[in-house]
Amino acid sequence: MMPKRESDATSLTSWSATQSPLHRPVYYVTSPVHSHHDAIRISFSHSSPGASPVHPYYDPYHHQRYSSSPIHHYRESNARLSSSWRKLPTHHHGPSESDDDNARGSMGCYVTWFVLAFVLLFTLFSLILWGASLSYKPQVIVKDVVFRNYDLHAGTDITGVPTNMISINSTVRIAFRNPATFFGVQASSTPLEIYYSEFKVASGHMEEFYLSRESRRVVVVAVAGVHVPLYGGGSSLRSRADGGGAPAVVPLELSFTVRARAHVLGHLVKVKFYHRVRCSVTLREDRLGKPLTLAKACEYRDR
Repeated sequence: MMPKRESDATSLTSWSATQSPLHRPVYYVTSPVHSHHDAIRISFSHSSPGASPVHPYYDPYHHQRYSSSPIHHYRESNARLSSSWRKLPTHHHGPSESDDDNARGSMGCYVTWFVLAFVLLFTLFSLILWGASLSYKPQVIVKDVVFRNYDLHAGTDITGVPTNMISINSTVRIAFRNPATFFGVQASSTPLEIYYSEFKVASGHMEEFYLSRESRRVVVVAVAGVHVPLYGGGSSLRSRADGGGAPAVVPLELSFTVRARAHVLGHLVKVKFYHRVRCSVTLREDRLGKPLTLAKACEYRDR
């Protein structure tokens, strides 16, 4: 047997240390794709493949597949990643039916809010106009009355009952003024009635008319009564025609209600005014045909 040389022992020791699994260098290659191949242990030996013993963790298939080069593994990983991307469902970016429904719903919501806001603003504006118009009440003044005829005589009513009969013919002048600056009024009135005590002895009707903004008008109304029976209420009345006595003085009362209607905003905003007028009038037989001023003899009430 040939003695071992020192060089041979050194080579053997070096070779054994290199081939030992405990001292073999280990490399880790991380794949770009998160799969079960994320961490693959690849062992590289400093010796030739023919001289290397079979490692306990050696797999021929994996060795053949991944031992060629890391670049080859990186390309295969990219190929798998591209394949996985191609398998993802493609999203349709064009308008779908749900998008159209959402758009229509949003448009309907906007329209609804617009209509509600418009109605609210219009209602508020109408209330402001209505409140402002209340301070522009038409003014009514009874200027005077002229009694043109007065007659008291005995007679019978339609049923044949004997009683005193009275006839009065008069005219009443009424002044109207519309102080409003942004609307006109349509004025009318209930029948003008003249009462003696509780008996209506004369009446007249005023025609309806229009009064433009910031305008004035004087209306003359004929108020008359012919052969009005007084029954027992006219026993104290007399007439100058009866025996040439003193001229008659007859206390009367004139009453009526003026109605004014204003269209502030067309037919949408309307305002109505009511003025009740009561005037104390004294008929003097010796002043027939002369105007009797009623500036301080009338009472005006709004209702």
